[in-house]
Amino acid sequence: MKTSFTKFTMVSSLALAAVLPVSAMAMDASAATDLNIRSGPANNFTIVGVIPGGEAATLDGCVEDGTWCKVSYDGVEGWSYAPYLTVSAEEEAYVVTERPASVEVTTVTYEDTGETLKDERQGATAGAVIGSLAAYAAGGPVGGIIAGGILGGAAGSAAVEPTVETVTYVRSNPVETVYLDGEVAVGAGVPQDVTLYEIPSQSEYRYVDINGQTVIVNPETNAIVSVIR
Repeated sequence: MKTSFTKFTMVSSLALAAVLPVSAMAMDASAATDLNIRSGPANNFTIVGVIPGGEAATLDGCVEDGTWCKVSYDGVEGWSYAPYLTVSAEEEAYVVTERPASVEVTTVTYEDTGETLKDERQGATAGAVIGSLAAYAAGGPVGGIIAGGILGGAAGSAAVEPTVETVTYVRSNPVETVYLDGEVAVGAGVPQDVTLYEIPSQSEYRYVDINGQTVIVNPETNAIVSVIR
């Protein structure tokens, strides 16, 4: 996914280690927002962990098309969506997918053992992918957080804290899953044609299930403002 946010000035809140221009070595990569670690390089694999926004994980390499990267964080190994990972070079932060030539990332492959894939779409009547999440919605993770000097799970003004009543309601009232390319994260933009559902306790927001994960959405911007984990 192409984005206009390709280069950002390093700010004090970015806890990123310097990256040397070598391709056969693991490097540090920071999550622009709370970022899922999955058991394989796609959004229908099981979530095995989360990299908190602003925290650095070890990046071992990315698949050939660069969309998913093999990472490890706090003893958990898996795959994370590259557009939400940043690396540093020459005192500046770059999105992994838009890194300069001096930052080389090893190309890695994924071998499915038959035990790690949990395809939420199997047997679903509406299981086809119907669109894509916009990685950088208005106020979204990389554009709104790094450029604004705010790196972390709070995601600046893009994030909200759902009330206990809201969490209870959405968990007690599940809705049909919508399948979209990309990763569920605070700040990601939901396509306008996706149906959103009302929340009685927080009427200014809506909710929807995307790729098997419930999210809270600001209907004015269609940006995800909270992920119910």
